[in-house]
Amino acid sequence: MFRRHNRKVPGLNTASLPDLIFTVLFFFMIVTHIRHDAPKVEYRIPQGTELQKLTKKSAATYIYIGRPIMQLQKKKGTAVKVQMNDKYVTPDEITDYVIDERTRMMPEDRQQMTVNLKADRNADMGTIIDVKQALRRANALRISYSAERAPKSKE
Repeated sequence: MFRRHNRKVPGLNTASLPDLIFTVLFFFMIVTHIRHDAPKVEYRIPQGTELQKLTKKSAATYIYIGRPIMQLQKKKGTAVKVQMNDKYVTPDEITDYVIDERTRMMPEDRQQMTVNLKADRNADMGTIIDVKQALRRANALRISYSAERAPKSKE
């Protein structure tokens, strides 16, 4: 009278799985920021009080000034290097690099081009002045200095 039926669990429907995977892939492509430059120099950003955020990052070019990371690992020398576009450059080569960057930019970004200096807080001022002179020769007069907010004192 009472028979046991061997019922099987139905298989999982995977028809919508490709749609889900492409949706997640598209989401990560939109929200992920791709880093163009890998810093090869160690820099500790100085502290500042009157800071403003950089408004248009697509028109920004970054120059890193600090000691090379490879020298820090080997503990040899403390020479300050200038890095631009994953390459060490001399201050004289910066002029050509900035002019090349400007020609690659969109026409509406050329007027808003900002050079962002990320210099170590202990970098010698002579190197920074040489970089600024090279930027002046390239007619890149809009310069931004990276800094972090100074902690508020408890008085």
